[in-house]
Amino acid sequence: MKKISIILFVLCFLSVTAFAQKIKIKTGIEILKEQNFKVLEGKRVGLITNPTGVDNKMRSTIDILSEAPNVKLVALFAPEHGVRGDAHAGDHVDNVTDPKTGIPVYSIYGKTRIPTPEMLKDIDVLVYDIQDIGCRSFTYISTMGLAMQAAAENNIEFIVLDRPNPLGGLKVEGGLVDDKFISFVSQFKIPYVYGLTCGELALLLNGEKMLKQQCKLHIVKMKGWKRKMSYEQTGLQWIPSSPHIPQPISAVFYPVSGILGELGYMSIGVGYTIPFQMFAAEWINAEDLANNMNRLNLPGIHFRPLHIRPFYSVGQGQQLQGVQVHIMDYEKAKLSEIQFYLMQEIAKLYPDKAVFDNANDKRFRMFDQVSGSDFVRLTFAKSNNFDDIKDFWYKEVEPFKKTSKKYYLYK
Repeated sequence: MKKISIILFVLCFLSVTAFAQKIKIKTGIEILKEQNFKVLEGKRVGLITNPTGVDNKMRSTIDILSEAPNVKLVALFAPEHGVRGDAHAGDHVDNVTDPKTGIPVYSIYGKTRIPTPEMLKDIDVLVYDIQDIGCRSFTYISTMGLAMQAAAENNIEFIVLDRPNPLGGLKVEGGLVDDKFISFVSQFKIPYVYGLTCGELALLLNGEKMLKQQCKLHIVKMKGWKRKMSYEQTGLQWIPSSPHIPQPISAVFYPVSGILGELGYMSIGVGYTIPFQMFAAEWINAEDLANNMNRLNLPGIHFRPLHIRPFYSVGQGQQLQGVQVHIMDYEKAKLSEIQFYLMQEIAKLYPDKAVFDNANDKRFRMFDQVSGSDFVRLTFAKSNNFDDIKDFWYKEVEPFKKTSKKYYLYK
């Protein structure tokens, strides 16, 4: 009996330690603490953050700065979902008082998406600490860039506490944004997948004059992060950056289906247990679609037949069939093109279900904004063939890589 108890104890210990990985990097907030907040001393501080802004012990950056004896935190700025994560996706965030610290919270995801001069009048420095997901259409980088612009216009310093890009720092995909499609989901002329940390991106936006005015910018670098790292390899805990990005793998799959998902044309797993990892509809035959997709031999990707019944969102309560996307070799996989090949094969298998002949045309504008251009939709719709837009999708990748390397902070 004693032997069995020992074995059970060892098994339990191993199962716990398997999840409790050793943290291998230090994020910007950790380095700021190590430096005893020196860059903030004597300054009135405004903080842009959300629940992802934590140190390696899971303490909120809000609480850390508010309790630091040599830091004067005077204002919080709430992006989408709010500083404490209590607002749903897309919901306007209100000006409130943070109940824990008593510090005023100004919304920059409501009537305005850029800090106003009135919000900034008693602030010397704006600090940004939010975990990004490495994809252009995720709104936090838009918040960062517009706040940098406001800082420049109001002669305020801007500091980024850097964090990992969960897609790594090597993958770049997608065309740039056309002028007439600049929006909060495509605020800057960068690729759809841009391969930079938020700190590096801030340097690029500032250095390449993508803002109306350059700001006084300082990046608190991480220690130990490498460009080839997956998020899991950092050892850091993941905090959902939005309700549908519950795990690091969700961030990886966001560019796989997010553009098509804007149309509400089929389920991409939002409303099921694997957000962004699948494609399904009532009229699809799972085996046929999986066979067609696998015959394309997309590098590093496998498609598995799937049968689901979504709990909410597209297809709620209906029996759907489709495919789950499996990334077999991340380095080889091209994430963002998968949805376009899927649209192509749907048109081959079900000509009367071609995407742009059936999707809600009221959603076309959002599709174009997320894509960065209407060229993708208008050209693809002619023959439902990815080859027709492939050159457009990738033509700016190498030039952008060359430009962005000037702003790399990590190897």
